[in-house]
Amino acid sequence: MSEHHIHATHTEIAKRLKRANGHLLSVIAMIEDGKSCNDIAQQLHAVEKAIVQAKRTLIHDHIDHCLDKAFTDSGDISAVEEFKAITKYL
Repeated sequence: MSEHHIHATHTEIAKRLKRANGHLLSVIAMIEDGKSCNDIAQQLHAVEKAIVQAKRTLIHDHIDHCLDKAFTDSGDISAVEEFKAITKYL
């Protein structure tokens, strides 16, 4: 069984996802109301960006707080720095 950790960014991530959820519900309403495809696509793009950013923040937070400790304990910091650098492309 894995341990659960709440990091400082989790509250902000939850707020972002709740906003994205509200926007997604609005997009569904737009579709049901027959709004223009351009407007719908624009709003979907905004929702997608919000979710991607929440995911990136969560992953970087995990790396900063959890993986750092694991690698620090083993003494190989260069591997974690390289991993951090590549995750920026997520």
